[in-house]
Amino acid sequence: MSVVVGRSRVATKYGIVAASQPLAARAGVQVLERGGNAVDAAIATNAVMGLVEPQSNGIGGDLFAIVYEARTGRLHGLNSHGWAPRGLTPALLKSLCLTEMPSSSIHTVTVPGAVAGWDALRARLGTLPMADLLAAAIFYADEGFPVSDVIAAHWAALTEKLESEPGARKTYLPGGRAPRAGEVFRNPDLARSLRLIAQRGRAGFYEGRTADAIRAASREKGGTMTAADLAEFEPEWVDPISTTYRGWTVYELPPSTQGIAALLMLNLMEAFPLGDYGFHSTRALHAMIEAKKLAYADMLRYVGDARFAVVPVAAMLDKGLARQRAALIDPMRAAREVEPSVFDGLTTSVGGDTIYLSVIDRHGNIVSLIQSIFESFGTAIVPPDSGFALHNRGALFTLDETHPNALAPRKRPLHTIIPAFMEKGDTHIGFGIMGGFNQAQAHAQFVANIVDYGFDIQQALEAGRFTKPTFAGADVNVEALVPEEVREDLAALGHEVTTIPPRTGVFGHGQAVMSDGSGVHFGASEPRHDGAAIPEAPPIFSER
Repeated sequence: MSVVVGRSRVATKYGIVAASQPLAARAGVQVLERGGNAVDAAIATNAVMGLVEPQSNGIGGDLFAIVYEARTGRLHGLNSHGWAPRGLTPALLKSLCLTEMPSSSIHTVTVPGAVAGWDALRARLGTLPMADLLAAAIFYADEGFPVSDVIAAHWAALTEKLESEPGARKTYLPGGRAPRAGEVFRNPDLARSLRLIAQRGRAGFYEGRTADAIRAASREKGGTMTAADLAEFEPEWVDPISTTYRGWTVYELPPSTQGIAALLMLNLMEAFPLGDYGFHSTRALHAMIEAKKLAYADMLRYVGDARFAVVPVAAMLDKGLARQRAALIDPMRAAREVEPSVFDGLTTSVGGDTIYLSVIDRHGNIVSLIQSIFESFGTAIVPPDSGFALHNRGALFTLDETHPNALAPRKRPLHTIIPAFMEKGDTHIGFGIMGGFNQAQAHAQFVANIVDYGFDIQQALEAGRFTKPTFAGADVNVEALVPEEVREDLAALGHEVTTIPPRTGVFGHGQAVMSDGSGVHFGASEPRHDGAAIPEAPPIFSER
């Protein structure tokens, strides 16, 4: 069975930017056409994304990236995931009569890592000044842009949340309501915040006016953020972790992200001949859904901030362990309980509001970048006159002090957002699919679509998916693109199937770029969102 796609992949000998909003992708392409590389373009694209899709990302959130350097074949991993303020402790929350982490409050605000991530990426691997990279975002914030269709629908659904916070109401509900599709939205406060970053780099955010505004918002709400919490934060360069899957090598970022769950899931899936079973077959989907349960159980049991706890990455990724775990999968019955009971204190919030973008430049350098403010508009707390909302990533801590993911000062919580990369021989693919705890399972499905079923990157993104948003039970959401008889067969195996219409946001949405060694580059953006993969134009017109 093949997959019917709504779009063709983009192909060019030059660069491509794939993002979930075309104006943002085009901003990245403009940077490529100005002589910038993939890192420069990724920063420019991300800056515009924070303006045009504000419910999902922005400078109030965190950032992760994998960068493939074509000249050397080296992979660089960046974890720009902010830490908890020094004063945010379990004792403080317990003094407020909280027995578990709140889902959204000032006490879920960790230091936003995005701007430090931009600064680190540009300093180490970029070529253009920050002012050039933020120029498009500043222009659109000042002059305005038409809100795109899917984003407008999501924005409108969040009106009640935005109305609950004065700063959010002022910034995101002009005229008392969310902007409709096609209406022009402006955010001059964000333009001012971005100008400070353009002028001063990271100091324009973590010190001075913007930092003061963040601290003022924190004080007003009873938070603990200090000048030192902001100014002393540094992103971390890390080595991506990997596994092999039927001859391909697949890379994710190490803990404290959930990326290891995608690799664990692939190790389990490798025990089953999915290609022989067939695409969207009952046996293949059953094996993948059961692999998800086992992989996530291990991820949730062991993953935390590796600076505070030993995370046994090598042992978790051992192929022998995977074979033992795969033997636990009953081919005739869906398991209901595989999650250790110790995780009762961990929030199960899906937190699906994230953006993912990927870039390839004419030289074959690839950036796989993901950025998020966690839940829709994060906390909805907008620091005074700043134009952006603070994320609520700290909601993913637990107050179980025996757990690797327990809240502690200057600690980073388990993080859902993950960029990915895969390669075999001369073929290199930067890919990602956003959507909270959907992400690792969506990554594994994308890899299977490429490796087991021979799909191209556009087909692999568009293919119908499943997602299991919870950590226990037999519930699973299955897209209606999966044949009805297969969904019925899954239900007969004990899966509690909820059928979701095609092209919704339930299964996340992703982008991908690829080089195959021929000098041709490919890009893909799936139709579950407003996005596009936009190619760079060759320099056919001279400057006049």
